[in-house]
Amino acid sequence: MNNKKQVMQALKFTAFSISAGIIQIGSFAILEIFIKDYWIPYLISLVLSILWNFTLNRRFTFKSAANVPVAMAKVFGFYLAFTPLSTWLGDLAEKNGGNDFVILIITMLANFLLEYLFCKFVVYRGQENTLAEKSTDEQAETEKQEN
Repeated sequence: MNNKKQVMQALKFTAFSISAGIIQIGSFAILEIFIKDYWIPYLISLVLSILWNFTLNRRFTFKSAANVPVAMAKVFGFYLAFTPLSTWLGDLAEKNGGNDFVILIITMLANFLLEYLFCKFVVYRGQENTLAEKSTDEQAETEKQEN
């Protein structure tokens, strides 16, 4: 992949991550009105953000035809480590006087960087830009069956 494509990929990931961040902050803010503990609104808003980000980045950023359940399982593995650690550290910071939204922003920035690296080098390694190829193969197979 050349430098221009890598920059575009990073920009797309950033844009989709920002949109996921808006979803996370918005849902967190709404849930914080009703639930006073930090960790419950954080976990719910994180899951909503993950689903949004995974769906868009697989399709448009990495353009991957990778097996969706396998790719999602890898992302789930990432979050098995990230979520408990970030939830525990966020809750600890909040109980020691940290502002909920400052904690959330710091956590989101760490998540952004780590998730990009994980998706690029683990989840979609060797599977980038395979979506168009798969579509072409499927179209050829359909035409073959019709004849």
